[in-house]
Amino acid sequence: MPPKKRNSGAAQKETKTSIKHAPLPDKENPDLSVEKHKEKDADFVTLCQSLQVTEAVCDHAWTIWKAVQASVEKVPDTEKRLWGVCLFVAVTDLEVASFTFTQVLKAVDLNVTQFLALLKKMDVNLDTISTRVNSAMTRLEKKYNVSLALYQRFEKTGQCWGAAPDVCCLRSAGRALQMEDDLVISFHLMVCVLEFFIRRCPPNMLQPLYRKTASYTPPTRTSRRNQSKAKPCQPPPEVDVQLLETLCKENDCSLEEVHPTFLHSYFYFCHTHGVQTASNLSQQYEELYLKSRDFDGRLFLDKDETLVNAEVELMQVESTPRKNQPEEDVVLIPPQTPVRAAMNSIAQLRVDLTASGDQPSANLAVYFKNCTVDPTKEVLQRVESLSQLFFQRFGQAVGPRCVGLGKQRFTLGIRLYYRVMESMLKSEEKRLSVQNFSKLLNDSTFHTSLLACALEVVMATYGGKSSTDLSFPWILDVFQLAAFDFYKVIESFIKAEPNLTKDIVKHLERCEYQIMESIAWRGDSPLFELLRQTHEDGPVEQAEPTATLNQPLQHNHTAADLYLSPVRPSNRTLTAPECPATPPSQPPAPAPNQTPRHPQSKSLSVFYKKLYRLAYMRLKMLYTRLLTSHPDLEPIMWTLYQHTLQHEYDLMRDRHLDQLMMSAMYAICKVKNVDLRFKTIVTAYKNMPNTNPETFKHVLIRDGQYDSIIVFYNLVFMQKLKTNILQYASNRPPTLSPIPQIPCSPYKFQNSPLRVPGSNNVYISPMKSPQRMSPGVMTPRTRILVSIGESFGTSDKFQKINAMVNSRDWSLKRYGCFDRNSASKPLKRLRFDMDGQDEADGSKTDGDSAMIQKLEEISKLCFFIYQNSDIKWSQFFLLILV
Repeated sequence: MPPKKRNSGAAQKETKTSIKHAPLPDKENPDLSVEKHKEKDADFVTLCQSLQVTEAVCDHAWTIWKAVQASVEKVPDTEKRLWGVCLFVAVTDLEVASFTFTQVLKAVDLNVTQFLALLKKMDVNLDTISTRVNSAMTRLEKKYNVSLALYQRFEKTGQCWGAAPDVCCLRSAGRALQMEDDLVISFHLMVCVLEFFIRRCPPNMLQPLYRKTASYTPPTRTSRRNQSKAKPCQPPPEVDVQLLETLCKENDCSLEEVHPTFLHSYFYFCHTHGVQTASNLSQQYEELYLKSRDFDGRLFLDKDETLVNAEVELMQVESTPRKNQPEEDVVLIPPQTPVRAAMNSIAQLRVDLTASGDQPSANLAVYFKNCTVDPTKEVLQRVESLSQLFFQRFGQAVGPRCVGLGKQRFTLGIRLYYRVMESMLKSEEKRLSVQNFSKLLNDSTFHTSLLACALEVVMATYGGKSSTDLSFPWILDVFQLAAFDFYKVIESFIKAEPNLTKDIVKHLERCEYQIMESIAWRGDSPLFELLRQTHEDGPVEQAEPTATLNQPLQHNHTAADLYLSPVRPSNRTLTAPECPATPPSQPPAPAPNQTPRHPQSKSLSVFYKKLYRLAYMRLKMLYTRLLTSHPDLEPIMWTLYQHTLQHEYDLMRDRHLDQLMMSAMYAICKVKNVDLRFKTIVTAYKNMPNTNPETFKHVLIRDGQYDSIIVFYNLVFMQKLKTNILQYASNRPPTLSPIPQIPCSPYKFQNSPLRVPGSNNVYISPMKSPQRMSPGVMTPRTRILVSIGESFGTSDKFQKINAMVNSRDWSLKRYGCFDRNSASKPLKRLRFDMDGQDEADGSKTDGDSAMIQKLEEISKLCFFIYQNSDIKWSQFFLLILV
């Protein structure tokens, strides 16, 4: 339904409440009647009539309800709400456009969060919620989270305008973007919308900040006529950079980032659709909304309870307690919203790459010239061809008008690619004492993998890890790069680039896990050919001997080793020296119970070592949720699981690691007469981190046929391993496989806070490099911690402070914290027990004394830092609080 007409009079602005949204269907479906559906609940049929569903949808939804009815809690009003969820599942399964997501939310009085929670509770059986429904809800949830974050940001910046800019944000995003879960591009479009309307708003409607930068010219009849005759092919006009820059500063984003969005995306939208009224924009948005059949974004403007949780205050701003100094302003610490977090990450990445160029550096050029075959020409040609692939696929995923934004991200990726390559080569030169890396630098797979990893870092920083269409392994598909080849570069990449944030390092580790779980096991993966060759020559990598469980994976192989293995001359297996007791014509006898080892691929060896650790970690996690009362079963399950990965690896083809894990667990429970059903396994599995319902709902059976994990177990897993499984019930079971070491991250974060020895909750972070802490690039939270524009102490004072922070010896006396003439003793190491008492030097005091002593320790440390810098006490107190 279109919005109401404007009120007559001088007021030209429409209020938010004047916009009306698509109501529930007001005509009941004549094909549905209580008489035709006597076997169904009358209230359920009434709900179906109000939503105008078809006979097929009504029947399918009722079938779903009967399947889950016994397993759901009997709570007042829950029954009707679950009916609404069943109806949504039915229309999604049958691909019938009966109603929108917002309409069903309003019909059963639910908000988005509640609806998603009920949907998860309903998924009690393996076939209740199909993969199509899971996919639809995942995309809808991501779109909702992006829209909510944008609305919260818009409330802060654009709350002084009427409905037109609000609806225009939704309308422009719908037209300019093919994917609506890209937070960064959507936010940049919102900033462009605000710039567009501020320039056209009278000064009295604007906040003081924008009155200085906006230049308002009242529209005339001629200007309106010219606007209506504007041609879409005209070039974009000069944007008001001053106003756009002000908006960017207020919204924690970069003008360099937003300006291309205006030129490539938003101008096209404005020039093809012109300046329109709120009514026209609302009608156009409604067309998009009814076509997508999801939620009505205009309801954010009304703070509708289906979209906005009334219990949560939007855009809360925290502040530190007011000090007793009246002349000082209260410091406001803005909350870390999704938008601010994304903008800060992007700003930091751009700063880190400021000194890097999009061409090989002078040092890199020297490495290229030192090669037997100079790779410079091939490197540049490869970058050019891959860039065209990237631009094309980025435009297909995001929108043809966003190709310019793809070029911007590719440029950052190129800078990171050259930078990490140079760092890797320097490390290899130091390790091997050679300067000729001709084989490595002429390896196309190495370069493509390294560039793909750099671009994945950029895409993840821009939010690609949460975007459905650009998330990993999108970049592998773009470059047609095998996941097994890509994995070889990840660990070396992380070690070669120390400025990667913790979130990005965790993201790359998660990419490595995804590769080992499923992506490397795709049918066309080179991994299977390598395994076949290895099995012909000798056994595949064995699980490692029992060792300390909390140690990280230890290996000395770099990306160069993995890409050049197994043909690298320096690493070939040498023939063992002959034993004097053995005739020269015979090879040395192998040690008892030891299988002769043959040369094999280092990349495969490292892959399987990591695979075993990941597999056991997942098995251990699931086991502790289900079978802690049967500790004897864990090593047996692991033995079967490890045997499958080593000898029956073809079961992994186009499947997931966790599918074999759940099957191995069920098989051992069956043969050991332990009552554990697949439904119980799946229920526990769903609550594990990094799981997807498709893993147990959509399992390859044969020849492109898919079914549930139970069908896979019965028809594939059990049939293949029946003989081996039954051996565990015999008197002579197979030898148990050794338990691998539990995986820990091999990557250390240099900027992680150090805990003060003897304390449980006092941490101090080492000083960061000046480049990363320059005032122009700090995050808002970091900026308030440093005195900008004041003398902050000389470098030698800071080095003394930093040395103390990094030192494991916390005796402040050695750093001159006290009067040099005093005879103060080093601080005691404090340890608080559960009762709040302190044990120091063998004596015990009460809790109050312990706290006083603790505060004395902190105050002495603070006083030392205060003496060695020019920081104000009020600012330093804020440092302590944060």
